[in-house]
Amino acid sequence: MTATIINIGTLIVSSPDICGNRPRIAGTGVSVGRIATLWKSGMGAEEIARDIQLNLAQVFAALTYYHANRAEIENILDRDDAEYERLMELHYAQQVIR
Repeated sequence: MTATIINIGTLIVSSPDICGNRPRIAGTGVSVGRIATLWKSGMGAEEIARDIQLNLAQVFAALTYYHANRAEIENILDRDDAEYERLMELHYAQQVIR
């Protein structure tokens, strides 16, 4: 039996048409930011893998990418949070007008 060797550099990708060019796990729509957010909330790698239906290599690749590029991912998460807040304010403002 031969083992399949996986180049870990292929586990994280980005493309403009999926996840808005955010780094994500190859073959999925799961962003590195999502994995990092779950990990920062206290979830362990095994729990993340089980809940999102990934394998441990994918989760650890995302966490490694996050730690190696923390400023980039935190910047993306901050922008996403700001956009969420902007849209919520817009939504509630429209509800008051109606």
